[in-house]
Amino acid sequence: CTPLYFVWEKLIGMHECKSMCKRAAARLPVVVPIWFLAIIFPFFGPINSAVGALLVSFTVYIIPALAHIFTFKSAAARENAVEQPPKYLGRWAGAYTINVFVVVWVLVLGFGFGGWASMTNFVHQIDTFGVFTKCYQCPPPPQLLNSTALPPAPANLHHPHHQLHNP
Repeated sequence: CTPLYFVWEKLIGMHECKSMCKRAAARLPVVVPIWFLAIIFPFFGPINSAVGALLVSFTVYIIPALAHIFTFKSAAARENAVEQPPKYLGRWAGAYTINVFVVVWVLVLGFGFGGWASMTNFVHQIDTFGVFTKCYQCPPPPQLLNSTALPPAPANLHHPHHQLHNP
């Protein structure tokens, strides 16, 4: 939503304002409709989870790490770099190792397991979706007795502690 906030703030002339309270109040016309969409749209949470696992993993972690690897692939690019990786990191070998580790780690955990979990959750939400919520104060539906189950013994039904008085 941040790009929407910035466009809205620039549209109403509040983008250069130093007061965070004024800027937060100015963002309410953007936030409130999004809240209502999240409330009325039944699968907003699972969709948001799936987008986070499948798309954000790539745009935040994998693409920048791969871009760094491919940008500084040649020796000339590494020599002409504005900043060299720190010595304690292992210079370029350390930077490449960290980037490869980030790419593999996020592919396996973020995209792999995270994507699997969010898609499983999404499918489960769709399978159990109902238009109206279940009645929690209604009596449960009658359970059908299994044909092999025996009915309860009469002695257990008339326990002396459950009667009002003993004749």
